[in-house]
Amino acid sequence: MRIATASAFDTGIDTIARRQAELNALQDQLTTGKRVNRASDDPTAAARAERAMASIGRSDTSQRAVDASKVLMTQAESTLGDAGDLLQRARELMVSAGNASYGDPERKGIADELQSLRDQLLSLANTGDGAGTYLFGGQGSTQKPFVDTTTGVQFVAANGEMRTETPTGLPLTTDGQAAWLQARTGNGVFVTSAAPGVLNATIDNGQVSDPSALTGADYTLQFSVSGGATSYAVLKNGLPTAVTAAPYVSGQAITVDGMTISVSGTPANGDQFQITPSTPTLGVFGALDQAIGALKTPGRSGAQIAQTNADGLRDIDAVLGNLQTARAAAGQVLNRIDSETDRIDAQKLASTTERSNAEDVDMVHAISDFQNKQNGYDAALKSYAMVQRLSLFQYVNGG
Repeated sequence: MRIATASAFDTGIDTIARRQAELNALQDQLTTGKRVNRASDDPTAAARAERAMASIGRSDTSQRAVDASKVLMTQAESTLGDAGDLLQRARELMVSAGNASYGDPERKGIADELQSLRDQLLSLANTGDGAGTYLFGGQGSTQKPFVDTTTGVQFVAANGEMRTETPTGLPLTTDGQAAWLQARTGNGVFVTSAAPGVLNATIDNGQVSDPSALTGADYTLQFSVSGGATSYAVLKNGLPTAVTAAPYVSGQAITVDGMTISVSGTPANGDQFQITPSTPTLGVFGALDQAIGALKTPGRSGAQIAQTNADGLRDIDAVLGNLQTARAAAGQVLNRIDSETDRIDAQKLASTTERSNAEDVDMVHAISDFQNKQNGYDAALKSYAMVQRLSLFQYVNGG
């Protein structure tokens, strides 16, 4: 078969061009470190890399949300800690108010300090997050969530929490109403209280003696004094019960439908004490307002002072416990944030590895391949040069 000179030239040029293109492609890979620089280089690998990049983007978005939650929950936890310290001071003041040597002026001084603590607590409850909203703003509020009115502090934002996107679902705010205004009244199950006009007797906080016997009804202890003997009757929802004319002994336990309470002192004829179900309606500010009001009231009997001090301590302990629960919840969120961060880092690493496997070049293999291609290119150039010397004119000229 005869091969024309022109055909040999064309074949040589094609070979050189192909070798040069391969060499350029390898040079690009070595320069960028990428095996796939364009989708046309490897459509399947390019699609894998694109999916991995999308996953990395989602991980970055989730991490930003987690970081935002961490900042806000750290601030909330710290603020709740400060509030707890103020309430501890309020508790110390209530304990000191029980000093028998104190008169009305000393108790008023304690009330003034409690008022200062209340104002500080209100400021903490309205702490901003630095971005135009509030740590305890519930589902978001550009106005202060707690407003001091003539009837007490009101929560004017929407209760609940703002959260980050799924799957992190981390809080960006704290439910201020739940943290500051929804402690359980009394001992958490029922509330004991003395009716107005009781001057010489007190009732304790009581305790649950038999949970299965609880009815959730309202009870009244009604005292009678006749012939120097004191007795009591128990009314349930305003109606008489089987307990009538029971002899009264100061400090002795009285058990009513699974509840045990005791009354101390000398009740007068007609004195009453109420036992009502506990409700989640006790607020930090309401508890302090009630204690402040009582301490500022002059001319009270010793029993009235002891009763209001005991009630004040009980309520402060309840709201303090509720704030500590909210603080613990914020701490749990911070622990979860650490776990979420680890999860996101692992997910991002896996996606980055997948992207690298899809589009990155194996440098050792690429260098070896480049050297082989370069040798082939050099060989093609030398072959073409030899073919050029085989032309008819060189043959005639004796070349």
